[in-house]
Amino acid sequence: MIGQRIVHYRMRQNLYMFDLAKRAGTSITHLQKIEENKYPYPSVQCLENLSHELNISVQSLLGPQSVDEKETELDDVWLEVLKEAMESGVSKEHFKAFLEDKKNEKHENLQKYDNL
Repeated sequence: MIGQRIVHYRMRQNLYMFDLAKRAGTSITHLQKIEENKYPYPSVQCLENLSHELNISVQSLLGPQSVDEKETELDDVWLEVLKEAMESGVSKEHFKAFLEDKKNEKHENLQKYDNL
């Protein structure tokens, strides 16, 4: 639900409800009702203001179209990491190889501790 997503992103940025409401140009009561899902369908303008202040897309607040649909959206930090990798010229193959090395390294370290 939209309210839960707002809470998630607000907490991730260590924002108090009061601060987000003020920055987004809404009342704390209005934001509280949205977060508690008592007002589950905020206006487009409100969603745009909130998403802007949370530095996320409106789509991030809307989430999947159905409860059964698995959320596949990457968070903003991972998107930034991928952008940096692409801009630095790292190929997909090198990136995959790096990840595979890290997985193997982690697996080897776990085996060391299992043998203690």
